Amino acid sequence: MKVIEQELNALKKSISEMWALVHQQIYNAGEAMLTGDKELAYKVISRERRVNAFELKIDSDCEDIIALYAPVAIDLRFVLAMYKINTNLERLGDFAESIARFASNMPEGEPIDPDLIKNTRVEDILKELLQMIVLTQEAFDKEDSEVASRIFLIDNRIDELNHAATPIIAKYIEENPKRALIGLYMAGVIRKMERFGDHCTNIAEELIFYLDAKVMKHVGRTSVDDQE
Repeated sequence: MKVIEQELNALKKSISEMWALVHQQIYNAGEAMLTGDKELAYKVISRERRVNAFELKIDSDCEDIIALYAPVAIDLRFVLAMYKINTNLERLGDFAESIARFASNMPEGEPIDPDLIKNTRVEDILKELLQMIVLTQEAFDKEDSEVASRIFLIDNRIDELNHAATPIIAKYIEENPKRALIGLYMAGVIRKMERFGDHCTNIAEELIFYLDAKVMKHVGRTSVDDQE
């Protein structure tokens, strides 16, 4: 195996490990918010440093591969895609941390109103977001652009839920002025969730950029082989 292939495989492994970490962060942050588990929230906040460390390492690895091996064609596309995916994963990690901080800052004895959670469909949004993470990683592991393209439909659903939540929260604040701060917090969280969906869409686009070019390359090679 060529040295560059070893480096590319190592890069792919690092990205996969970061993906798994970010997925766990998002899941834990959501649980902390819905249950009021401050200990779990603090765990998410403390593990954000690991996400940042991964980002720095992967950025450095991408830069080293380009500088030392001057990859071309599909290898260059792969490195560029991983570089951009890495940035989006780090931002998803930031999102998880912000949700955890929201959970940790909730006043003791004042959990989020269950009716507000139900009416804004926050749990449904979280499920959709986790599904986006699962699908993008599946597309990455299986090198399947069709799986990646399913992300766009989920993002549309999240956009719809985000828009629908705004008047619901406004009405909640009007009817519960003493809990206005919680309503505002929830509005901020849902907006962050919508941005989360955008970052997953960015990841899907980068995967399609890389994978479709790879497929086209192999199709071309097959046709040449057939001619021989």
